[in-house]
Amino acid sequence: MPTREATNDGTVIETDVGAVRGLRRDGLRLWRGIPYAASTAGDGRFRAPRPAPGWDGVRDAVAFGPVAPQLRRGQFIGAHPRLERSEDCLSLNVIAPDEPDATPRGRPVMLFLHGGAYSVGSSGEYPRQGERLVRRHGVVYVSCNYRLGALGWLDLRRYASARHPIECNLGLRDQIAALEWVRRNIRAFGGDPDRVTLFGESAGANSVTTLMTVPAAEGLFAGAIAQSSPANAVYSAETAQAWAGEYVRILSRIVDDDDLDSEAPQDASVMLRTADPVLLARATTELAVRTPDENPGTISLAPVIDGGFLPERPLDAFKAGRAHRVPLVIGTNDREGSLFEGRIDILPTTKPRIRAIFANTRKKSRKAIKRQYPGLPERRPAADFAGDFTFWYPSVKLAERHSRFAPTYMYRFDAAPRTARLLGLDATHGLELFALFEKSDTLVGAGLTLLGGGRMFRAVGRRMQAHWVAFADHGDPRGEGAGCLDWPRYDEERRLTLVFDGPDRIEADPRGERRIAWQRFVPHV
Repeated sequence: MPTREATNDGTVIETDVGAVRGLRRDGLRLWRGIPYAASTAGDGRFRAPRPAPGWDGVRDAVAFGPVAPQLRRGQFIGAHPRLERSEDCLSLNVIAPDEPDATPRGRPVMLFLHGGAYSVGSSGEYPRQGERLVRRHGVVYVSCNYRLGALGWLDLRRYASARHPIECNLGLRDQIAALEWVRRNIRAFGGDPDRVTLFGESAGANSVTTLMTVPAAEGLFAGAIAQSSPANAVYSAETAQAWAGEYVRILSRIVDDDDLDSEAPQDASVMLRTADPVLLARATTELAVRTPDENPGTISLAPVIDGGFLPERPLDAFKAGRAHRVPLVIGTNDREGSLFEGRIDILPTTKPRIRAIFANTRKKSRKAIKRQYPGLPERRPAADFAGDFTFWYPSVKLAERHSRFAPTYMYRFDAAPRTARLLGLDATHGLELFALFEKSDTLVGAGLTLLGGGRMFRAVGRRMQAHWVAFADHGDPRGEGAGCLDWPRYDEERRLTLVFDGPDRIEADPRGERRIAWQRFVPHV
């Protein structure tokens, strides 16, 4: 559908720190770059987010805020080339229908957390993301930036001092600050603060499942959707601090200051506090590249079990019923691991990495898992093994545990246009975002359907939207619309799962034999 250019919106919205004025376009109202916390530069580096400073007058909320420091080109696709990188990055965006809501309580709110392995990405990476969801279904859509790399996801507390304290889990703390802003302000934008659904993909999904176990997040969202969560990628403080030590050694070499001794905590503290953010990002990428070979099956940028803010391993909290008992939609894509070959090389897809993971299991269990991936460690079975190890099996375990205490719904996304299949990607990691957000007008989105399958893919995306919005509206994802199935709850007995495809279907315990093999292979996940 052709869209008009956005025009200035004369309406002023009052937030708790100042007034903002956004844009209008095609029946939507858009606000961009609203600060939800103060800059993290200077004394704010490695500290918990602080309240955003207020302002006088009316702030024009028409442009996306700066993205968290990251490389333009690195291990992954980097920051959007037109977006500024800055430690003053804690901002969010709101999209709402132009028409006032007919009900007094307000519209359901959906807050999206972007992925990117905790090292790249932003809420402005796809500038139109969320617009079709809002236009079609009348929700209020919120997206936010949060700190990335070492600035948000390393445990550097060993380099703290009384004068210069350092906290950890800063990215998670940022996300909670965004949720708190929504709680305080979203009614002014037409949203219902009691119907906030937190959803995310990949690292954003891991943030979702982790926040479900963070005490400070209690009451800030009414439901959660986790798309391809690496739910077991949360590490002990001991492991995280070993990565912090390696990071400091890498940064010391990059900074190349003869007056600093990286082995001296005081010098390391000075270096961390004063280094240019671009150099911090370079060191982040180098650490991220090393980790999959030095510690196969892990990623060095991730939430940390610090015993306070994040008291325990999330999967253990779900098992014990200590996670927030909100409804949950969780699922993965058919072949998560096929994307992680070549440049995006962070999963256990190589023979040495697979061997290292197998070394920690019994011989009988190794044989059982190998039968599920004939030809392992050849390229295709290795990709499927790695994707299941990282995303699918932890998500299944989390779903079965949460289903004992709260409504839980499991899905698998199988729909793949012809181009994705010809490339050997199939329904790979992140593909569902192009369907859910209808990204057919992006370069990648257009390429995916160039050789056919576009009609099927768009139809699947609209059914996904209907399910997601129904869940946001009343905590039950049974969506209304052509082809939407009656999506049953997930439980450990039947394990009924909605498979998104052309057409959709309900399967009982899909890949059950593989699930049992994984249970024996990694029994403590």
